[in-house]
Amino acid sequence: MSVQEQSSEEPGGASTEEPAPAGAHPRSLAEDLRARDDSSLSALLRARPDLITPVPTDLTQLATRAGTRASVIRALERLDRFALQTAEALAVAPEPAPYGTLRDLLAGDAGDPVVVEALPRAVAVLREQALVWGSDDRLRLVRTARELLAPSPQHPSPTGLGPTVAEATTGMSPGRIQELLTTAGLPTTHDAVSAVESLTELFTDRTRMSALLDSAPPESLEVLSRLVWGPPYGQVTADPAARLRWLLDRGLLLPTAPGTVVLPREVALHLRAGRAHQKTEPLPPPVEPVSVHRPQVVDSTAAGQAYTALATVEELLKDWDEGGPSALRAGGLSVRDLKRTAVALDVPEPVAAFWVELAYAAGLLAPDGEADERYAATPAYDEWLELPAAERWTRLATAWLSATRTAGVVGGRDTKERTLAALGPGLDRSAAPEVRHRVLSLLAVLPEGGSASPDALVARLHWERALRGAASSDDLRSRIARWTLTEAESLGITGRGALSAHGRALMGAPPGAAAPESAGGPASAAGGPGDKLPVHHRHLHPPVSPPEPRSPAELASAAALAGRLLAPLLPEPLDHVLLQADLTAVAPGPLRRPLADVLDVLADVESKGGATVYRFTPGSVRRALDAGRSASDLQAFLTAHSRTPVPQPLAYLIDDVARRHGHLRIGAASAYVRCDDDAVLNEIIADKRAQGLRLRRLAPTVLAAQADPATLLEGLRAMGFAPAAESAEGDVLITRAHAHRTPPRTAPEPVPDGPPAPDTTLLGAAIRAIRAGDLASTTPRKPTSSGSAGPAGAGASAGAERNGALPRTTSAETLATMQAAVLTGGTLWIGYVNAEGAASQRVIAPVRVEGGFVTAYDHTADEVRTYPLHRVTGVAELADDQA
Repeated sequence: MSVQEQSSEEPGGASTEEPAPAGAHPRSLAEDLRARDDSSLSALLRARPDLITPVPTDLTQLATRAGTRASVIRALERLDRFALQTAEALAVAPEPAPYGTLRDLLAGDAGDPVVVEALPRAVAVLREQALVWGSDDRLRLVRTARELLAPSPQHPSPTGLGPTVAEATTGMSPGRIQELLTTAGLPTTHDAVSAVESLTELFTDRTRMSALLDSAPPESLEVLSRLVWGPPYGQVTADPAARLRWLLDRGLLLPTAPGTVVLPREVALHLRAGRAHQKTEPLPPPVEPVSVHRPQVVDSTAAGQAYTALATVEELLKDWDEGGPSALRAGGLSVRDLKRTAVALDVPEPVAAFWVELAYAAGLLAPDGEADERYAATPAYDEWLELPAAERWTRLATAWLSATRTAGVVGGRDTKERTLAALGPGLDRSAAPEVRHRVLSLLAVLPEGGSASPDALVARLHWERALRGAASSDDLRSRIARWTLTEAESLGITGRGALSAHGRALMGAPPGAAAPESAGGPASAAGGPGDKLPVHHRHLHPPVSPPEPRSPAELASAAALAGRLLAPLLPEPLDHVLLQADLTAVAPGPLRRPLADVLDVLADVESKGGATVYRFTPGSVRRALDAGRSASDLQAFLTAHSRTPVPQPLAYLIDDVARRHGHLRIGAASAYVRCDDDAVLNEIIADKRAQGLRLRRLAPTVLAAQADPATLLEGLRAMGFAPAAESAEGDVLITRAHAHRTPPRTAPEPVPDGPPAPDTTLLGAAIRAIRAGDLASTTPRKPTSSGSAGPAGAGASAGAERNGALPRTTSAETLATMQAAVLTGGTLWIGYVNAEGAASQRVIAPVRVEGGFVTAYDHTADEVRTYPLHRVTGVAELADDQA
């Protein structure tokens, strides 16, 4: 880059120069953006939403923001492998770089045809995201990106290349440089600059360089082979060996510090046959189906898993119905409580953590907020229970898709080496929703019923986000991808590893949808020669860039469609069971909720699966009697809901427990036992197991205990009796479970991975505002009576106005100019300060001036507005050729 060209680019690519003439090369990123149409700017702002947070005032500010370090790093992190390799190649190419030079760095001397074909798309992506600007014969990488990707001793380039000959010889004595020329067989020159140029020409001339290396000793070539693919630095002693001396004398290795040498970039590129990377990856790794199942099998398997997911969440919250485990002081479940939950659900602890986090993400459970804080179901859980099964599933699935809380990290350590607890802080991973959507989108491209290898999916994700996934196969994105496959199977979004029909609908890809186009879509004409990728590439690889965000209405529509597809596949709830003589009841399928609720009290669940087996025991029958039901109620209930007669052993069990139930009465004195049959009380006192209750007789039919009523109740039940609690009035207390609910709670908000992608309406408004602001800051203006002018005018204040200063005129001049513009239909440039004190520049076409206000069409806002004249700092007419 020449000195004149460098001076025209501010940090970040912003320009302080006047607009370039039509057809000229842009001198800065701002000028390059100014030449783009609205669709190109929309693509930029959609790909980099941080650039419009807040909306820039003009294109110069947009260019400056696009060159900031944080924004550039974020943009680089979202590049695919080949686009990033293209940027890395530009960082080691001379600036500005012709398209042909860039192509040679990536395709090599042999001209890899696949690379040549894919390069226009990569350049188009970089140009679209404002990381590269300029015409094809003068491509420039944004300065911040070049600083990040260019090789240096502190930050080696991913290409493995070192500095150029000119950079490596900086500070070398002119005499030493001339010695290098002589040893290399080149004529000496009159100055060091021309000597470095002569040496560079030798190293970049393939024929002459090959001849020079042909004369090298084999040991010297072996040294070069160890440095050629990087790192390019090596260590030497004060007295180098002959094989190193031969290289040092000819500049094939250049000293950079005492004891350190480097392989110049030009030499390395010759040894690499012109390639900047050892392995160039122009195409994404394919994701091929490893097995294909019949779609009906996939859908039925997924539906079975969906039903199991609903049952698991219901079981979890039913277990916590009277109040779940206590919250840790720092938040979350203790390890012991997570283990108890896993035992209750009969699943491993990581799976239990997933279900707990899923219920939390869906807003079905939360902390109750009391002094002794516990986790409990929310009021939304009761509403959720009343929904049809398919709608309950879609709520869980949509909550999982968008949740940033990641159950897979439970049990790990945070940055302060504290254990991460389920429902606790520190579980948000902002990349999780994007990875989940991408994994499921890749499965959606496969044929219906096709499943993919997890390793192939992870490799594809690494290619699509090269910087984020390049560390190892065990990085966060890789682990989230593997967790996604497991969790999607548990939820019933996939079945046997393949995306189900309702899963496709949830992702917005109905069954039978064609595979989308290749990564990045068709190449832009601005990206270089060639406009489209081959047809076979377009149909093999889905787009890398995420699709436009779906509106809430679109998401709701997709969820409703998924629910309609799932509903016929879910088993229909039954209203009956099969009673058996061994005191069990078999539910051959899911039961309707009233029946299931009563059976949960009356019997214990013995086994689950396709059919649930309930077992009746004295304890379970007593539990139903404690809840206020009589023996006749239980007999009538079982008769009404059993397809088989009530077995005699079960009827005897109910009658026997009911006959003894309440025979003993326990109330509060400290605690007492009352019974009309004193022989029973004698039996209790004589039993050794009652010693811990410390009973004594107060009357023939009353025993007093030094234990509280609850302890006494449980102690006597353990001894085989069936006591009942009574009130102070002597009435039997019904111990019915009371559901504990939190106050109304909202589901946790996902932590966004940067600013949200703007919708079409916001993009249109932002582009209009930026265009109008740019018009206000760049349009030539006539000099005012005070002698100031706009960018094309004369006067000492012109430079200040270009830097954002507002025009200044007197009130009389402002009013007169406004009135004249109304008569002539002219357009004015004004400075305006709003009620909050924020200053801005605007281009307006006045329509009416009256009552201290001006009504005008505001080009900045693209609408008619009214402004108080006292808030207008000044006004200037546009130049005649711009009016």
